[in-house]
Amino acid sequence: MSRLDSFINRMVAQRDLLNHIRDHHPLPAEGPILEVGLGNGRTFSHLRELFPGRRIIAFDRQLGAHKSSIPPEGDLVLGEIADAGKAFMTGEAAFVHADIGTGYPEKDAVTLTWLPDMVVGMLKSGGYALSGLPLANDALEPLPVLPHVDPGRYFFYRRR
Repeated sequence: MSRLDSFINRMVAQRDLLNHIRDHHPLPAEGPILEVGLGNGRTFSHLRELFPGRRIIAFDRQLGAHKSSIPPEGDLVLGEIADAGKAFMTGEAAFVHADIGTGYPEKDAVTLTWLPDMVVGMLKSGGYALSGLPLANDALEPLPVLPHVDPGRYFFYRRR
């Protein structure tokens, strides 16, 4: 599969799963949404449309988002996510979306040494996580993804 087709498949899976969560998995009434990996801001923009009025806090190493997709002051956390995210491990988030995989197994292996525990620490019980990387942690209950999403493309969890 070409890299373009792989990217398109990932974006379709991401969009469809985010829409599925909105339609079939009501988020806990309280708590912010955390976007781990702002990037260009496309997913942040989509989250704002899906969950209007909900606070969305985005994390990234540096600001690279389109100007229309930059969170308001106080809702953008810049710096090394492994460090900056620790302050948000309060068990208050209703939903965490993490799309920070690189496609390089050796780099993603390093991310997976801290990301699962960070997501668990961020989420409240009953909150949801959607990730482009598998989050191996006993506090996360794996949930099925949509039938058209290739296995291993995206991962969906509920915090026990």
